[in-house]
Amino acid sequence: MFVRVLILPAVVLTAASILAGCASKPPGIAHGKEIYDTCLPCHGSRGEGNLALRAPVIAGLPQWYVEAQLTKFKDGVRGAHPDDGDGARMRPMARTLWKEGDIRSVAEYVAGLPARPAAATLAGGDATAGRTRYTSICVACHGTDGKGNEGLKAPNLLSQADWYMLAQLDKFKSGMRGAHPSDLSGSQMRAMAMTLPDSQAMMDVVAYIRTLSQ
Repeated sequence: MFVRVLILPAVVLTAASILAGCASKPPGIAHGKEIYDTCLPCHGSRGEGNLALRAPVIAGLPQWYVEAQLTKFKDGVRGAHPDDGDGARMRPMARTLWKEGDIRSVAEYVAGLPARPAAATLAGGDATAGRTRYTSICVACHGTDGKGNEGLKAPNLLSQADWYMLAQLDKFKSGMRGAHPSDLSGSQMRAMAMTLPDSQAMMDVVAYIRTLSQ
């Protein structure tokens, strides 16, 4: 009995030490870099994205935007539509970020990755026509320079891949993205995308956005 009394506190202390080791690490870039290892296979070591895997450029995106999108994926506000296969792949990754500070840390790390303009992959867009549409539809939120506006929840567009921008416009227009009742900023974007009559109009806008980074 005496031995058991001595052993029990030791077991309790050991268990407490293990739990302490499993506790959330302090948020910050160092922790964010560790988390980012799970993002490497799709988004690349420099956050450059991967067309074959349908993974967008994320390097240089503002921290507030990365945090918002990861939270949406985690909460099922984004990527839950049955036709959104790309989003469905992102959701389980976001749901691994359950410890306090995880999302903030990885978003901070991603925001610190140097932004690099993505190579063009699309042809057929008319930048001149796109400028007219961008000026009337997009400029209020994303700005004349395409650098976005945190207050309006509009991200910087300059480094994003053309194929991804086209895909997202299509998703917003079809309701695959931005239709969730909790996605207020997404619903605003969806309303804008719905004013674009067809794929050609979308390609024109994307073609113009590409000129802003040149």
